[in-house]
Amino acid sequence: MVPGITNPDGSTGAPDGPVATQLRKGVLEYCVLALLRDGPRYGVELLQELGRFPMLATSQGTIYPLLSRLRRAGLADTFLRDSASGPSRRYYTLTDAGRAALQEFTALWPAFRETVDHVLDPGENP
Repeated sequence: MVPGITNPDGSTGAPDGPVATQLRKGVLEYCVLALLRDGPRYGVELLQELGRFPMLATSQGTIYPLLSRLRRAGLADTFLRDSASGPSRRYYTLTDAGRAALQEFTALWPAFRETVDHVLDPGENP
């Protein structure tokens, strides 16, 4: 099941305010690395996969600069593959450094999430 969001107004889908945008920016890179862990993907394929999750849905104007940053940082690599439906596609793969960055994020995320939940819970703070 794909996690959904119920907004305060009862609508579903990702909220589009500045808080949601900042949260998405903070984790999107690692979500893309996680998707690349499963094998090579091209940009539109990543957009479609992220679009399955309302809080992670993004645009080409976000994903391609992010993929370029991952490549320049040595976290992802690229190669071209012929496409039956048009020009060659640029595929992205996870490098060893990208795998290490994803492992670090994966190790830190539960404690980070629990800490934020603790701070946000009014009953937990004096």
